[in-house]
Parts: sequence; structure tokens; C-alpha cells
Amino acid sequence: MTMTSVNPEHTAAGARAPEVITLTRRKIDSILIGVGLLAAVVFVVAGALLTWGSQFADDYVGDELSSQNITFPDAEALTAEGRTDLLDFAGQKLDTGDEAEAYASYIDGHLGGIAGGATYAELGGVERAARGDVTAAVEAGEPQATIDELQITADDITDQRNSLFKGETLRGLLLTAYAWATVGMIAGYAAIGAFIAAALMSVLVALGFIHHRRAASPV
Repeated sequence: MTMTSVNPEHTAAGARAPEVITLTRRKIDSILIGVGLLAAVVFVVAGALLTWGSQFADDYVGDELSSQNITFPDAEALTAEGRTDLLDFAGQKLDTGDEAEAYASYIDGHLGGIAGGATYAELGGVERAARGDVTAAVEAGEPQATIDELQITADDITDQRNSLFKGETLRGLLLTAYAWATVGMIAGYAAIGAFIAAALMSVLVALGFIHHRRAASPV
């Protein structure tokens, strides 16, 4: 196959000879083979990096979760709490992203029973108001029994808020671990796709070489 480009410029004395650029089928094959080789190398490198990233995420999440020594309650305890949705994890040690998400859900169930479902941030104003009531009672010379009752209320709110802080923090860390585990899983799938693409490009390059050699053979 030949592609020709002609320069249309002419002079008054006569036409100039056209400039012809010839592109043979062998040259096209050579270009396509080069592009295919480059693409195959890129896919292989991408697959290797994605595999490393996936393995790193899995190892990091697993090591961090295992170091916390968290274990799910047994099936009987989960059933008693109405968490039959977590029975598949009963008694298991928490060391995977899916287990981290499940345990975060377990913690969230407990947090919902504290302070009527209020969050740590929402109790901030309530706690300050309760502390203010204690201070105001002391300054007003209220009976000690009244002050003690207000103090108990304020301390109870503080205890609830501390429990919410710890629970929400742990839940957030577990969900972060789950997110990283999910990213690692996606990277693993992407690595498989990259290696498949590299294999396909390699096959196409091989076919290109065969065609290139046949085109070079005399007829």
C-alpha cells in the first residue's frame, strides 16, 4: 500500500515535480508493532504497580487491625443484642476490611443507645449548660442536695459524651480501614485487567510481526 503527498506549487515556467511520500504496508506494520510493544510494556508496568498497591493495602490493613486484638462477640451474644445480621462474623478476630465495616456497624448500634442517639458534638452544648447550672447553683447558695443533684446530672452527661467520643473515634478508624481495603481490592482488579490487556497487546504484536515478515518475503 502506498500513500502519496503532492506539493501543488507551480512556477510560471512550468510545473515542479511533485514531492511524493511513500508509506508502505511494511512501514505501517512497523509503526503499529512499535505502538503495540509500548502499550504492552505500559500495561505490564501498570499491572505490577497496581498489584503492589493492592498487596500493600491488604497487608497494612490486616496488620493494623490485628494489632488491636478486637474479636466479635459470639453468636449467642449477638443474637441477644438483636444483631443477627452479624452472625457470619461471630467469634472472629477482626483483621479484614469487611470485618472492620461490620464491627463499625456493631459499634454504631451501641452508640445509638447512648444519650438518646445524640452525637458527641451535639452533647457539647448540653454538657456546657449542665456545668453552668452547677456553677449558678453554687453562686446562688442553693442547698447542697440541689447542687449535688445537678453535679450528678452534669457528670452523667460528661460520661456519655466521653463514651460517644471513644466509640465514634474507633468507628471512624474502622471505616477508614475498610475504605483502604476497598481501594486495595479495586487496585487488585485493575491489575488483573492491566495484565489481560498486556497479554492481548502481546498477541497482537506477535501477529504483527508475522504479517511484517510475510510482507518482506518475495512473492
